[in-house]
Amino acid sequence: MVVALIIACEVGFWVLLALGLAVRYLLKWRRTSVVLLLCEPVLELVLFVVTAIDLKNGAEPSWEHGLAVLYIGYTVAFGHYTIRWLDGHAAHRLGGGPPPRKPPRYGRARARHEAKLWLRAVFGGAVALVLLQLAVWYVGDSGDVSSLRSFQWVAVRTIGIYGLIALSYTVWPRKEPASALPARDPQHVPDALVGRPGKDAASPGGHSN
Repeated sequence: MVVALIIACEVGFWVLLALGLAVRYLLKWRRTSVVLLLCEPVLELVLFVVTAIDLKNGAEPSWEHGLAVLYIGYTVAFGHYTIRWLDGHAAHRLGGGPPPRKPPRYGRARARHEAKLWLRAVFGGAVALVLLQLAVWYVGDSGDVSSLRSFQWVAVRTIGIYGLIALSYTVWPRKEPASALPARDPQHVPDALVGRPGKDAASPGGHSN
């Protein structure tokens, strides 16, 4: 049941997002779109409550409960980021707005971008770790909590993977290819090489070398 609810929440997330953006930019109903988008966190709340009730009713803690908690942590950390990203594209394609800014691809700017994504992963992982620990305490000694513990390590490993990716862009920053750099005019001569009257050229009444 928990897995089916996770799938339903994921489908509901995208359905509400599509409806919210369509209502905002096609029908120009901004308030209605805000209400629809604010329903997104309700899905995670429903999933959390159902998971807690399932454990309270004596269900053996399993990978399904751990997966539900990881899903909640992910949506808490990246849900708003995803909505904002898609809202920018919808505003451009449906609302006639400017094209959204693409994430940087090279140098320190890309490293900062990856660091911000890692911080989101840390936040989402921290939420999952706290909820999983609360579930462990809630079950106590009356059930097997090994699956919940294993998903705590999954959260830690996910944070570590994001951290390594961000670190790689800092230690080995991607360099912009030469083809992307602005081309130089072959006819242009730098000012430093242009002769100046009175110095590099003979001036009236003076002498040249």
